[in-house]
Amino acid sequence: MNKKWLKAIKIIGFTLLLALSLTLIFNRQIKDTVIESYKPKVTQKTVKKANTKKANYDFKQVKSLDLQSAMKARFSSDDIQLGGQILIPSAGLHLPIGLGVSNETLALAAGTMRADQKMGEGNYPLAGHHMVAKDVLFGPLYYKTAVGAKVYLTDMKKVYVYKVYQRKFIAATDVKVVDQTKQKIVTLITCDATGAGRLMVRGALVDQYALNQADSKIKRAFNGPVNSAA
Repeated sequence: MNKKWLKAIKIIGFTLLLALSLTLIFNRQIKDTVIESYKPKVTQKTVKKANTKKANYDFKQVKSLDLQSAMKARFSSDDIQLGGQILIPSAGLHLPIGLGVSNETLALAAGTMRADQKMGEGNYPLAGHHMVAKDVLFGPLYYKTAVGAKVYLTDMKKVYVYKVYQRKFIAATDVKVVDQTKQKIVTLITCDATGAGRLMVRGALVDQYALNQADSKIKRAFNGPVNSAA
């Protein structure tokens, strides 16, 4: 084989090996960057459109979030059915709400856990991935959200304000926390540090008003891109 060709092959091989090594080393950072690059514009129009489609609520199909699944979700993010937004200013959490719990939806958003749930009515449960990064997906819920925090939900018409009254670790099999209730509450669910159990954060509805009547910081956050907490 020609020496020039042999040298070129060695250079290409080394480059590929270096790229693979860097990807393995910075796998988590790359994954976080891919997730945070998803900044959809949530509007009344997108929410209305989402509610005309059937979402996936089979939680048994949910898989752990790795770089490959994050990349796949990002490339197909137009398929996520946007149902609104969630904002917890004190924790720096600001995410789109996607309908259902498909792997694509949970890779980039907080997912609704029942087909019949409505903001401001009964129990409104949302699921999100617990991340090592304290500012990605439901990472802020796990690391930064405490009793007394305000949780803001919007369907881009109204804002629903909840105040956190409970932060509790539960078994993964305790699915009743998703059921409908007479109380007007929000239930936020993510994995615990081991991945075997769940963290549940609950808040009670304390206020609701039209989005255009919201505080300037809240309005600016909801009318801007996600991942930009007030």
